[in-house]
Amino acid sequence: MYKFLIYDSLLYMISTELLKGSLTTITLKLLSLNGSMYGYDIIRKVNILTSGKIKLTIGAIYPVLHKLKKEGLVNIETKNFKKRTRIYYELTKKGNSIAIEKINELNEFLEVVSIFCHLGTTI
Repeated sequence: MYKFLIYDSLLYMISTELLKGSLTTITLKLLSLNGSMYGYDIIRKVNILTSGKIKLTIGAIYPVLHKLKKEGLVNIETKNFKKRTRIYYELTKKGNSIAIEKINELNEFLEVVSIFCHLGTTI
């Protein structure tokens, strides 16, 4: 399945399957860099950092955050902001350790996959 996004008059295809496999690591990395964040803040930060090439939805990010909470990787704090309640997520000590592992794992995976991206027409 591919999602088509219009960005600066160019058409990009982003595989949702690729994103699903990386979303937990992306979330862990952002939390490790920014400390406490709420869901929409993560969505906005991903959009900015990728120049709009990855557009997360609430339906994508909250299941990841709930899974991280269930696994004990994040703590939550509820705060009121302009008559709204926001749930902030912050990595636990275990979450920081797992974030480092997942980021290293993703970097290694990307290095290996890049081998195939740079292959010629014959092997």
